[in-house]
Amino acid sequence: MSATAAGLGGCSHGILDPAGPVGGAERVILFDALAIMLCIVVPTIVATLACAWWFRAGNDRARRLPDWSFSGRVEVVTWSVPLLTILFLGGIAWVGSHELDPAKPLAPPVATADAKPLDVQVVALDWKWLFIYPDQGVASLNRLVIPAHVPVHFSLTSASVMNTFFVPQLGSMIYVMNGMADQLNLQADREGTFPGLSGHFSGDGFSDMHFDAVAMARSGFDAWVAGAKGAGPRLDAAAYAALSRQSTGLPPMTYGDVAPDLFEHVVLQHIPPGPGPEPASPPKPRAETDAKLDPKAGG
Repeated sequence: MSATAAGLGGCSHGILDPAGPVGGAERVILFDALAIMLCIVVPTIVATLACAWWFRAGNDRARRLPDWSFSGRVEVVTWSVPLLTILFLGGIAWVGSHELDPAKPLAPPVATADAKPLDVQVVALDWKWLFIYPDQGVASLNRLVIPAHVPVHFSLTSASVMNTFFVPQLGSMIYVMNGMADQLNLQADREGTFPGLSGHFSGDGFSDMHFDAVAMARSGFDAWVAGAKGAGPRLDAAAYAALSRQSTGLPPMTYGDVAPDLFEHVVLQHIPPGPGPEPASPPKPRAETDAKLDPKAGG
């Protein structure tokens, strides 16, 4: 038991340590697929070692038949086992893909007042994450705050290049693109802080494009919203334009007020995409550049 725990020690905060129903279902699919493949791998390794031992040079009882050309029993085993494996793996993938459809709403854990999903709008910027809470009228940068035991409905887009949104312990990595809104439903089954990241290379600041997904009690979430409204600045088109410029290492912050339909304007490209890389200095005139390349050109 201790050896198993030591071997899985590096799997904390990952897909093998799920914190929600989607992450838990994905772990089951992973373990089921692993078990099916081991049904081939383990017998194959055992058979290889057994054949090597039985047909060793010192075993006179081994019968060697080098001239046979066809064996029906060998052909049945050779083709039936891989076929069954493909059917089992394909069945798991088929059922799991429909059950874990990112756009499929999650059923609340219990019939309580928290049954209504929390709506969160996500914008992948260069190189940071913006989370907008349309019903609460607040937003946060590089920090996702959600109530535990409550389904969360995400609408996701990108301000520039293609990117991916991924919280491994909650499950379901999903791609986001500029001019398109994707849908994702997740839930945290316990309180805690779960690392989130970008899983798609998007430029120089890609390695710094991560955030914390913080799941807390409903009362704590309501207090966080109230604190953001009382202290954060306003997120309007001008503030968003400044935020869309490429930058890294920005600390988490909150916005106490969000311009109406800001996310929809980003998706519909009423607000232009991020400007991309900016030159450190303006390009030099062509004549000056030619003079440096050719000393004779300067006279």
